[in-house]
Amino acid sequence: MSRHGKVMVAMSGGIDSTVTALMLKEQGYEVVGITMKTWDYASSGGGKKETGCCNLDSFNDARAAAVHHGFPHFILDIREEFGDFVINNFVEEYMAGRTPNPCVMCNTHIKWRALLKRADAMDCDFIATGHYAKVRPENGRYVISKGIDELKDQSYVLWGLQQDLLSRTLLPLGDYRKPTIRQMAIDYGYPELAKKNESYEICFVPDNDYRGFLKRNVEGLESKVSGGNFINKEGKILGQHKGYPFYTVGQRKGLDITFGKPVYVTEILPETNTVVLGDEEDLNRAEMTVARINHIKYDSIPDGMESLVKIRYKDKGTAGVLHPDNQGNIIVHFHQDAKGVAPGQSAVFYEGDDVVGGGTIQRYISPF
Repeated sequence: MSRHGKVMVAMSGGIDSTVTALMLKEQGYEVVGITMKTWDYASSGGGKKETGCCNLDSFNDARAAAVHHGFPHFILDIREEFGDFVINNFVEEYMAGRTPNPCVMCNTHIKWRALLKRADAMDCDFIATGHYAKVRPENGRYVISKGIDELKDQSYVLWGLQQDLLSRTLLPLGDYRKPTIRQMAIDYGYPELAKKNESYEICFVPDNDYRGFLKRNVEGLESKVSGGNFINKEGKILGQHKGYPFYTVGQRKGLDITFGKPVYVTEILPETNTVVLGDEEDLNRAEMTVARINHIKYDSIPDGMESLVKIRYKDKGTAGVLHPDNQGNIIVHFHQDAKGVAPGQSAVFYEGDDVVGGGTIQRYISPF
């Protein structure tokens, strides 16, 4: 019997999850390693060699670490449920003119549930991952907060985890900075992990070409959406684009249209296959509506709560006031205009370092 109980660790084969497993074993947990196969790379159709955290080399690296340190390791095939939800959602959101957050959707609906299901089957008390964030009990709830490494903090992508999942989750890397984790990997005998490049690609788009992925997965896509208009905010036609799903709010490069100054995608109108272009200031938003709210720190968000609101992973956040409506959404009034609010992306509400909750951006109001 271990000192702290039995924990199932999600191991990608990378430095963070490997150090997580070895650290917990050293602390006295009984560790079981599990690697999730989410996608069949042979069917991706991309032109480049598979990359990222979920390829065969990574599976072998995870297994080798487990065998070397004397704890069991398993492969969990979740391709079917992953594809049914995450990939379908990814395609549907782009076709609706929104910008999806597949990693958040996977964490929220697939990976944690799959881990917990297998953990229960193997009598594990906890599940653990290598995310740079913290979780703690407080006032009868489990609260996510930022990791101490501001450059690596991943609390933003965990906003969708529900209380039953958080109550069983360990996030040991939240108390460390990345250089310390690299040194730990060396100390554990894995100097190659300290040098291993980290992938920030979407796991099922290994060539990082989401446009190509859409073309391969939506029959006749190009014939359906090509030839739409670029317009300005006054409605004047500026030229033709390649199809609205191939653009995202805030995009500046790759528009294939020039005006002698930088222009940005400010809005996508799928109903008319129209992409609106404007100046950088046209990306400013005074207000937005956030739906599909998951409450973390409190049972509910009080009307008028002040919060720092992040609208993308690397966003520093914009201060604003939160107002629940009668449909379960949160209306955010920014104190200063937020730039590049994109429907489909996640909005996460912070109180200090704590995640109050989060949701999916539905719409916004421009200050103009």
